[in-house]
Amino acid sequence: MPCFVILLCCLFALPKTVVADEFGFAVKNAEMTLQGDHYVLNAEFDFALSMRAREALQNGIPLYWVMQVKVLQHRDLLWNKSLVERSIRYKIQYHALLNMYRVRNELTEQVTNFSTLTSALDEISSLHNFTVIAQSELDQTSRYLAAVQVKLDRDALPLPLRPIAFVNPQWYLSSPWFVWSLKN
Repeated sequence: MPCFVILLCCLFALPKTVVADEFGFAVKNAEMTLQGDHYVLNAEFDFALSMRAREALQNGIPLYWVMQVKVLQHRDLLWNKSLVERSIRYKIQYHALLNMYRVRNELTEQVTNFSTLTSALDEISSLHNFTVIAQSELDQTSRYLAAVQVKLDRDALPLPLRPIAFVNPQWYLSSPWFVWSLKN
């Protein structure tokens, strides 16, 4: 019986000692500025893929990233009212025959090829002049909040991989919401 307990303790300790890589997503900074009569988002993201996500990419499984942005009207007595929710989605896939990574912007359908994963992640790590909301939709007397988040779309993984992705913490690749006051 004591051997069983020791073996069980070693099994629970093993993943923590074997998996030493740091992974996760973060929003480094974000701001919305008025350009013409629309507010546009400029944001920078930081990506640190887990070992499992890197292995999946190397085996040809495409990974999808979703950048979400919200504009909320601040209300004192009730929950904040969501005025707009927009998202942009990127697909990264490794092509072994070509030995390159392909990044596809799902909104514009633009495709770009890169020789390294770092270069591919650099491509999606910044978002510039993404139109979010028209100035006419905002009331000058109200206060507004803007929020942005980036996450791995686990629902887009191949069906056999999805159950694993929902129980393995190496697939929980999502940044917390980055929230700031929107100047109108």
